[in-house]
Amino acid sequence: MLKESPPRRPVQMLKSAHDLVFRHVHNSNLIYNTAWEDPRLDRQLMKLDSNSRVVMITSAGCNALDYLLDNPAEIHAVDMNYRQNALLELKQALIRQGNFEELFEMFGFGSHAEYAFVYDRVRKTLSEPARKFWDKRISFFNPTSLKKSFYYHGTSGIAAYVMGNALFKLRPNVKNFATCLLDARSLEEQRDAYELFEREIWGPFSNWLLRQPTLMTLLGVPRPQIKLIQDSYPGGLTDYVKDKLRHVFTELPISDNYFWRVYMTGSYTLGCCPNYLKQENQPALQSRVDRLKSYTTTLSGFLREYPGQYTHFVLLDHQDWLAAHDTEALRDEWELILANSAPGAKILMRSAGVNLDFVPDSIRSRVRFFPERTEALHQLDRVGTYGSLHFAEVL
Repeated sequence: MLKESPPRRPVQMLKSAHDLVFRHVHNSNLIYNTAWEDPRLDRQLMKLDSNSRVVMITSAGCNALDYLLDNPAEIHAVDMNYRQNALLELKQALIRQGNFEELFEMFGFGSHAEYAFVYDRVRKTLSEPARKFWDKRISFFNPTSLKKSFYYHGTSGIAAYVMGNALFKLRPNVKNFATCLLDARSLEEQRDAYELFEREIWGPFSNWLLRQPTLMTLLGVPRPQIKLIQDSYPGGLTDYVKDKLRHVFTELPISDNYFWRVYMTGSYTLGCCPNYLKQENQPALQSRVDRLKSYTTTLSGFLREYPGQYTHFVLLDHQDWLAAHDTEALRDEWELILANSAPGAKILMRSAGVNLDFVPDSIRSRVRFFPERTEALHQLDRVGTYGSLHFAEVL
């Protein structure tokens, strides 16, 4: 007689439920409406040139466009979520069109009074999946909508919108303190402004909000990354976020920190925005934009279908998830990267943790990491939310 399996413990069931929700959200929505990695650091490490052949995770496409300014031969942007590639395609289409004012209103301000007309002019140049997505979602750019900005759409944008509005209602002066912080003219002014801002934003509600799995899911943070932070950082997730924010806002100039500006205000400014939105960069981007192609698949799937000798790989932080959920797929991905690497190929990645435990032992002897370079640069990261930055060269 077969024995019944013991009931699963509530904690295990809760973890499985969180993972299921995370996968559902990420398979059904636009997650990232702007890239959440600092390309200034990336380009210092990678040193792209006219011979560079880059394979990277698409995210919101901002950094792929940023890399084009270094004149690489080609960039292949890969993402399992076709919506992320649709976002990149729309940016490319507007750059090709050559109307800077329209590009900046759409992706600088996050809205355009004639958004439907702007879209209609470039719609035919998009792939079918991109058209399918934007036909239903182009109203994200409607300035008369409740949210008024594209940057409050997508799950990460929704999270920013909900958190901001909740804090504004609970603490009416939060918005004023945020404005003082963004307008600071020196690090000394920033520190003074942040003292006031920090006092307003942290309290029982915000501490509770940070512990909610739903919020982390909307922001694109999977459970394995939350666990990495909880296990490795003194004080856990709450202290991690508080310390990271304090570092970004008191140790680094706010004047060009477009990452936090867009989520605090819903828009960029001409002087504080990603490089693809700067007018002086438009001629270079227009001449090179077709070197950037996107693919809806996994990184491993791309390398199987398009083998080659690639010089750079930008992995973001997705290996945190693979290390926790699918170690076989993680090893397979590394083997494919190494098999498709040009001599001395460079690999850039980030992690919620502080070390390289997620890299398989069988791989470490075949690549060389440079912690002395990445640890110093990591302190200059304008985003400031990752636990570590890693850079390697293939031996």
